[in-house]
Amino acid sequence: MRLVILGGGGFRVPLVYRALLGDRAEGRVTEVVLHDVDAGRLDAIARVLADQAAGVPDAPAVRVTTDLDEALRGADFVFSAIRVGGLAGRAADERVALAEGVLGQETVGAGGIAYGLRTVPVAVDIARRVKRLAPDAWVINFTNPAGLVTEAMSRHIGDRAIGICDSPVGLGRRVAGLLGVAPGRAWLDYVGLNHLGWLRGLEVDGRDLLPALLADRDLLGSFEEGKLFGADWLQSLGAIPNEYLHYYYFNRETVAAYQRAERTRGAFLHDQQARFYDTLRDHPDAPAFPAWDATRAEREATYMAASREAAGAGERAPEDLESGGYEGVALALMRAIAHDERTTLILNVRNRTTLSVLDADAVIEVPCLVDAGGARPVSVAPLPAHATGLVCAVKAVEREVLAAAESGSRATAVKAFALHPLVDSVSVARRLVDGYRAAHPGLAYLN
Repeated sequence: MRLVILGGGGFRVPLVYRALLGDRAEGRVTEVVLHDVDAGRLDAIARVLADQAAGVPDAPAVRVTTDLDEALRGADFVFSAIRVGGLAGRAADERVALAEGVLGQETVGAGGIAYGLRTVPVAVDIARRVKRLAPDAWVINFTNPAGLVTEAMSRHIGDRAIGICDSPVGLGRRVAGLLGVAPGRAWLDYVGLNHLGWLRGLEVDGRDLLPALLADRDLLGSFEEGKLFGADWLQSLGAIPNEYLHYYYFNRETVAAYQRAERTRGAFLHDQQARFYDTLRDHPDAPAFPAWDATRAEREATYMAASREAAGAGERAPEDLESGGYEGVALALMRAIAHDERTTLILNVRNRTTLSVLDADAVIEVPCLVDAGGARPVSVAPLPAHATGLVCAVKAVEREVLAAAESGSRATAVKAFALHPLVDSVSVARRLVDGYRAAHPGLAYLN
């Protein structure tokens, strides 16, 4: 089975390869094709993967290319993990937004919109090429903003575009651990959009254990989301929000923390990863994996640092410093589809009839039944009014982003920014569009 990874020079690719090395089942991935526009990054990551494969019998073969069409031909699965504009682009997204006093996070608010406007045209081109060159391939989208990008691709390849995220996996693992439950035994009642969802129940043998957690203030205060949101707010909601909802519920405090920070998250990662890639370029004979692993550990330790500062949440727990598990979700998804191994995973897929407040083509993030026919969302109870309002508002913004990317309309882009709950003025929205067009040549298409 051939797996193509677009954005193959990306820093997190070794996490995927680690999962592939651990898969010894029949019908596993035997060839990995890495594609990237940056040959130097491709070379660095290929070296890390070679270190990982050392001593592993029958490790998947790795091939690299900068030719997109060559990469896609013959693919069974395509992982889209691109970052249009690189980390320098992410840092600019944050900087322009903070100058206007609004959030610049890469998937939420102004920064997410800017990233989407840059990324959607590229993602659409990829989807069209997949349809032409590998019509039977499944595209598993890692690229942020994951729900928005998956919806853009699904308009061209339908249900063969499936988005994944590690946030629901990490949340479910943490809550299950607190309740003494093996994660694999629990059914997670999780619903929303990507980076905008709520865990409403955790069922084991038909019994919902989440109310017991919500009733225990000490237990609530002992894990990541409890520290971020506080026991009072979680009890008021009657659910555990995805960690990214901290940007909505505590927006003022988070923006202030970002503004106080010496560097934004994007600027930190840009500098950190530049050192990693420069080190491997300057030391072609040095072991690559130790340098990657040390950089990864530092990256995980500083995840959502501004939000934790705003909440007074302290350092991340040691058990949260490992990857959230998106590579495991991707492997399980591939196996379920390729070998008709029925499973349930939280994924980003087209809504169909799951949430009545959204149309059938709107991509949502919910538990899905997966088999050889793909991923189908399960039926879920309606969201409460406060969550419905937020989901509908953000989905409306995503639709304006898609419309702006298709039409090239500056006015539509302004509308997308202005309608977002975290942008408080049409005047600010206009300045954001102008600021982002100045910062990103790739947004020159907005007229």
